[in-house]
Amino acid sequence: MKLELLYFDDCPNWSIAAERLNDVAARRGLAVERRLVTTPEEAEAARFRGSPTILVDGEDPFASGDEPFGLACRVYQTPDGPAGSPTTEQLEAVIDA
Repeated sequence: MKLELLYFDDCPNWSIAAERLNDVAARRGLAVERRLVTTPEEAEAARFRGSPTILVDGEDPFASGDEPFGLACRVYQTPDGPAGSPTTEQLEAVIDA
């Protein structure tokens, strides 16, 4: 399984997502690759729906399909309401699916 975290530096939420994703991945013996997205062209090419974007085997399990691509902070729907990162439980669910 390939796990990737796409982000851009101006959004602070990626570090929270990285910490949670690294924790979940480590418990499963998986590695997480990080990819810095710096231009609108890179965002479009990577199908980057905002920072942080988490890809599991190249797919964005949190995308509904109508989010725009671009350099913006992403909002995730969590059990506690909108947040800048999926919860640990949400990450576990998409990795274990």
